[in-house]
Amino acid sequence: MALNSFFLDEDDVEMQRRINDMLDWGLLLSVVGLLGIGLISIYSAAFSLGSDSIFMRQVYYAIAGTIAAGVLFYVPERTLSALSYPAYGVGILLLLAVLSPLGHKVNGQQCWIQLGSFTFQPSEFAKISTLLAAGKFVSRKGFSINAMRDLLGLLGLFLFPIALIMLQPDTGSATVFMAMLLGVYLWSGGDTFVLYTVVSIPFVAVAALYGALFGNILWFVALSALFCLGAYMFRKPLAITIAACLVVIGIGLTVEPVFDNLETYKQKRLITLFEPERNPRGEGYHVIQSILAVGSGGITGKGFLQGTQTQLRYIPEQWTDFIFCVPTEEFGFVGGVLVIALLATVALRAFSIASISRTPFSSIIAIGFGSLVTFHTMVNIGMAVGLFPVMGIPLPFLSAGGTSLIANVACIGMLLHMYRSRSRRLA
Repeated sequence: MALNSFFLDEDDVEMQRRINDMLDWGLLLSVVGLLGIGLISIYSAAFSLGSDSIFMRQVYYAIAGTIAAGVLFYVPERTLSALSYPAYGVGILLLLAVLSPLGHKVNGQQCWIQLGSFTFQPSEFAKISTLLAAGKFVSRKGFSINAMRDLLGLLGLFLFPIALIMLQPDTGSATVFMAMLLGVYLWSGGDTFVLYTVVSIPFVAVAALYGALFGNILWFVALSALFCLGAYMFRKPLAITIAACLVVIGIGLTVEPVFDNLETYKQKRLITLFEPERNPRGEGYHVIQSILAVGSGGITGKGFLQGTQTQLRYIPEQWTDFIFCVPTEEFGFVGGVLVIALLATVALRAFSIASISRTPFSSIIAIGFGSLVTFHTMVNIGMAVGLFPVMGIPLPFLSAGGTSLIANVACIGMLLHMYRSRSRRLA
């Protein structure tokens, strides 16, 4: 055999270069890894039921999402742009349909539409269609986020579906839209002072709630003072700085009366955030069992199908919102870190694609999806370890759920297309 047969010729090298240049392998392989871990976790979580139906449904959803991603990978950007507003309109109509007799109620929330044996959640489709519409709106000639008309238009695109989702009511999904809006606002050139103020509000509000529940206002006072100090560092006009401080502190002061007027089950959920052991057989049950599952895995875990919390079903329907407990219990700290690392890679690759995209349209979609994945990951894992209240937010690519999985995987197809066409003005 000739020595040169062991080496690639110039054509093979060029082909390999084109393949590497066409695909974002970091994004693609991370999603494949997450889908694999998700399927393994769902199989384990549902294993004790003696039925493969939940696992097989997720397999079918993954296949459907992959097909959708494959189609979107080849859809030109101009076509997506042209379909953006119609898709947004369909998303709004579906959200309205949820509030009609077509809506299907589960656990007091009317968030689904059921057609025969098929059930889907329109808010998941609305997340993607809203990002498409936002990309179309921001890419208009002459758009400026600092112009009041454009700012109000962008806010309207997000606040309309948020209002409809809150009527279901689905607070968790509504907060996801807010996270995407913040990402789009900042990426479009929005004022970082506004972002700082908005992001500070929930921290001050939680501190105020803690003070109202346990009679300790120290955290509220400290965070309020810290926010005001940070606001001063932006060197804004004094009137604007004072107004921002009054708004944030004022919202904190309204937390207690708002809490007093909430429904009892919502009050218990918020109390569980601070003291899950107060109601260990009620609202605190999931959180307590989830913390036990995450902590009991140790460094390398108990082994596949060997998790006691999982196999003995201490966490009901663990394959949905508390799916993170499965890899951490069965594969330990290593499994948990791997999941977080893969999700972080997906988010970072989305942000990277946003930075190299040649058009505002694709850039906004990428930054919005990266914000979505970041927020979902942070809140879902925070729920599993007791840092966030239970909000019904799934873990991307892992939690069982057809609409969410298909929408997320389909978005990956769009991102891969944006990466491939990054060197051209319009694909």
